[in-house]
Amino acid sequence: MSVILIIISFLLCTSAAQCKVRHLTLDETINLARLQSLDAAVALDELRSAYWQYRIYRAGLLPEVQLTATLPAYNRNYTSYQNSDGSYTFVRNNYMQMNGGLSVQQSVWATGGTLSLSTSLDYLKMFSGNRQERYMSVPLALTFTQPIFGVNNAKWNRRIEPVRYAEAQASFLSATEEVTISAINYFFNLLLAQENVNIAKQNLSNAENLYDVAQSKHEMGIISDNDLLQLRLNVLNARASLTDNESSLKSNMFTLRSFLMMDEETEIIPIMPETFSTPTLVYEDVLQKALQNNSITKNLARRRMEADYNVASARGNLRSINLTAQVGIDGTGQHLSEAYNPLNDNQYVKVGVQIPLLDWGKRRGRLRVAKSSREITAGRLELEMRSFKQNIFILVEQFNNQRQQMEIAIEADTIATRRYNSNVETFKIGKISTLDLNDAQVSKDQARRTRISELMYYWYYWYRLRSITLWDYENDCNINADFDRLLKNE
Repeated sequence: MSVILIIISFLLCTSAAQCKVRHLTLDETINLARLQSLDAAVALDELRSAYWQYRIYRAGLLPEVQLTATLPAYNRNYTSYQNSDGSYTFVRNNYMQMNGGLSVQQSVWATGGTLSLSTSLDYLKMFSGNRQERYMSVPLALTFTQPIFGVNNAKWNRRIEPVRYAEAQASFLSATEEVTISAINYFFNLLLAQENVNIAKQNLSNAENLYDVAQSKHEMGIISDNDLLQLRLNVLNARASLTDNESSLKSNMFTLRSFLMMDEETEIIPIMPETFSTPTLVYEDVLQKALQNNSITKNLARRRMEADYNVASARGNLRSINLTAQVGIDGTGQHLSEAYNPLNDNQYVKVGVQIPLLDWGKRRGRLRVAKSSREITAGRLELEMRSFKQNIFILVEQFNNQRQQMEIAIEADTIATRRYNSNVETFKIGKISTLDLNDAQVSKDQARRTRISELMYYWYYWYRLRSITLWDYENDCNINADFDRLLKNE
């Protein structure tokens, strides 16, 4: 006997170890979703991508230092050579060349040009003929390149890129709140499935008890065969409903477990959340916070600037004039010291012009397309803003109305439960029919489900408002994040 007890205890311990039970509140579910769900990871990856794009833009504003070198280049071949009489011949080359240069390049934000400062040294050694060595140095050269009519890309990037990154930050915060909304849906689906199982178990227990009572009454001739068969049918329906709801519970538990990246052996038991007192929200105040914090305002501003940039680019491509100027000093000699003493002035100026004389209207057509696209974009932005404001108005009305819906659902649940319990006792003494009892049961079950659904909508609207306005109404402050800490591993 003791051996059997030991084996049973071992099996129970093993089963408990394999299946961990975890009670989850709504707040705990939301925190887990924000920390370890795949949706949260995707939102963070999108933020990192935007961050690096912004870093690339910022790096483009700073001076760029480049080192170029050829160490060495050896050439032994024939090349063509033109004689003084105009005829050509081939001469043999046999030399080695090495060169190196260091340059600092900086874009000029105000004009869109490029300014560079460079120094270089070239070395040439001949292996045929007089076998001489030559050095050429450029100790200092200052070069400026400026497009005259072209678009100033640096100026436009300074306007667009900060807005793009601010949009990405706001989108990350909204995405985090969207993760919360998904967590709410999965949590309440599981909670409703669990409540359906509890309802089905209670209904089965009540149906079996009533059927037992009805059998005794049937033997005494108090109730008819029809009522007895109806109660038996209720038992069978209750068993089928319990099996179906248990399957739904497992499915919803698996979904929430996968969303939260939890162990597959963990059994989640959701705890019914409560509401808290919230003020009545005013549409104008919610709209102001949304326009101030939501990513849509940054998105609309960025797209409007990008449309203007496309028009400016198309206009700049109508004609092209580039100015390049260089001043500096250089020297050459057979020895390294001679390449730096004496030094000569070095000036270089080039003005390049590209004006299409006949392109069959391609460039002007592109300009008109860009202008038309800008008008289309302006119209779409206006429609999106109107839709955004309309959605906020509807959401505010739904949330303000939801508190009253919650109060009605709670009272209806209480009344339906009391009515059903009263009808059960009344049926036992034979004063109501099975139809009335079934109707009370259906009303009780529906009232309970409605209460949970209304509670879900309450939290759904609450966090939807948070995601749109990025405002914590409970603590009366902006929703923000420590972006430096989130990106510190980059």
